[in-house]
Amino acid sequence: MKKILLLSLLAISTLAQAQKLETNISVHDPVIIKQDSVYYIFCTGMGISVWSSTNMKEWKKEKPVFDKAPQWAVDAVPGFKGHVWAPDISFHNGMYYLYYAASAFGKNTSCIGLAVNKTLDPRSTNYKWTDLGKVIQSVPNRDMWNAIDPNLIVDENKTAWLDFGSFWDGIKLVKLDSSLQKVAQPEEWHSLASRPRSSAADSSAGDGAIEAPFIFKKGNYYYLFVSFDYCCRGPKSTYKMMVGRSEKITGPYLDKDNKDMALGGGSLLLQGDSNWYGVGHNAVATFDNKDYLIFHGYDAHDNGKPKLRIEELQWISDWPAVK
Repeated sequence: MKKILLLSLLAISTLAQAQKLETNISVHDPVIIKQDSVYYIFCTGMGISVWSSTNMKEWKKEKPVFDKAPQWAVDAVPGFKGHVWAPDISFHNGMYYLYYAASAFGKNTSCIGLAVNKTLDPRSTNYKWTDLGKVIQSVPNRDMWNAIDPNLIVDENKTAWLDFGSFWDGIKLVKLDSSLQKVAQPEEWHSLASRPRSSAADSSAGDGAIEAPFIFKKGNYYYLFVSFDYCCRGPKSTYKMMVGRSEKITGPYLDKDNKDMALGGGSLLLQGDSNWYGVGHNAVATFDNKDYLIFHGYDAHDNGKPKLRIEELQWISDWPAVK
């Protein structure tokens, strides 16, 4: 009887742990999507971290996308052990498309991969992530760009594009084929945004600190959001979010002063303050006719720990703003 009681208590305790809801969660590089009545966040972490919520305030930790590192990524990126960066989630043609990056910190030995699923509900019998492998790859001393921080955007002509990039020569845009798995042929590439780069070896990231692109269509414009300066330094993080806009997805993206982001332009959207050392790596999503900015900030009241932030976006004279 005691054994049965002990097992029952253990089961109840385990269930309570599984259903534990958290606020003020620690994340890096979050993106958000909604399926039915549930919001899902995907973010940087071992195997890609996943959280779910019914109200965007209380979150439950779900199992990661991958239980082990995709073998193709291990082969392509020396030292890669499954800590997957900066995922991007979207829904197309009845499937969820999850782009992600495998890389070595400070190097452009990097790849962007793709996994798909019919559902995001881990309790569904249809729930299964299928990894489709590499989409693009950057190689040191060959490429002056870095294949991380992917973001899929489909334009008004139903053409799919992947924007991405970090440091080096900045943010790139490449056309994908109709499968969303490969670069379209003939290849079409565009440079969207960059920052001045001091003299440095091609294999070096340099000091042109720009990354984390996200393109969002609103009205007549495509808006390119990027992050300037430095993440991942706790109290010394200087991340901030910048934005420009264009009537064409391929650019040019101009800031409020009409400076091209490809030439170092960008208008400030949000930066650190007394509560947050730095803020950045954002996505934008629309729920119930409201646009939301999702990003992480380094909490000044918790030793610079990265935390999830979600703010409603306002639009003033066709420019995004945060209250």
